[in-house]
Amino acid sequence: MIEELVTAGVALASVGTVYAMAAARVVKQYERGVVLRLGKLRSGVRGPGFTMIVPFVDRLQKVNMQIVTMPVPGQDGITRDNVTVRVDAVIYFKVVSAADAVIQVEDYRFAVSQMAQTSLRSIIGKSELDDLLSNREKLNQGLELMIDSPAVEWGVSIDRVEIKDVSLPETMKRSMARQAEADRERRARVINADAELQASKKLAEAAGVMSEQPAALQLRLLQTVVAVAAEKNSTLVLPFPVELLRFLERAQQPAQQVAPPASQAQQSSDRTAPTQRSLPEAQQLPIQPQELSAQAQQLLAQWQQSMQEQLPPVETPLDPDFGGSKSGQD
Repeated sequence: MIEELVTAGVALASVGTVYAMAAARVVKQYERGVVLRLGKLRSGVRGPGFTMIVPFVDRLQKVNMQIVTMPVPGQDGITRDNVTVRVDAVIYFKVVSAADAVIQVEDYRFAVSQMAQTSLRSIIGKSELDDLLSNREKLNQGLELMIDSPAVEWGVSIDRVEIKDVSLPETMKRSMARQAEADRERRARVINADAELQASKKLAEAAGVMSEQPAALQLRLLQTVVAVAAEKNSTLVLPFPVELLRFLERAQQPAQQVAPPASQAQQSSDRTAPTQRSLPEAQQLPIQPQELSAQAQQLLAQWQQSMQEQLPPVETPLDPDFGGSKSGQD
């Protein structure tokens, strides 16, 4: 009798252990348990920790409550301005109602994925290419609202939607590159024209100041010579100041008023004509040195000396009777 009782107790203990093992469940911290008893939803959702169910009667389904990151496959579409593009996106969502995620939709992950693809194609058709490239924040908000509206009934909350990449055809990329290059060239020309305008105004002001002080032009010439000499060039081009020629022209006017007699002028012109044709233009004497003032003679002598040093020697000799004597006529 005692042996039968011991055997029955051991059997009951074994059955209880098996029952407890079959009924025991552990729900993790980031999960929630939905219990279906004979196919009917139990009102309470099991929280994290240890819980018990009725074996062979209840079925516990665990739902992950973490934020899920799901990439949306690239969708081909045509924008509102008739440009073919391919857009990739990523969606962040989480389950806020475990019971609705189990009861209202068969597979909430697949449903959210399909809804995201459909909404992305719809956004592509309603937007222009410039909006897809530069105004993505507004498109992300619109895409989030389109996905979140049906997902609320599934117990899912859309946390965020981001457009990752916009792929363009090669022809469109080249066209956009040419457009950007043309725009940069236009800005460069406008800036260059503005710089020329400012420079012309400053040069006009500088010319006005130099016209009041003729010596400023000579100082500017010397500055230019110094700047060119700093480059250590073998050849130095020195422009002749025009102001000196104007000074000589003014000095020539009183000398022309006292003209020699006609016969003497004719004789002098006959003697000097061959010489003037043989000399270079730079060495021809427009006036006689003795008829100029002392200051003009000094400047003319310096100018003639500098020109003789720079110009090559004249092959045709000068007329020895250039002084204007009457013996040269013989």
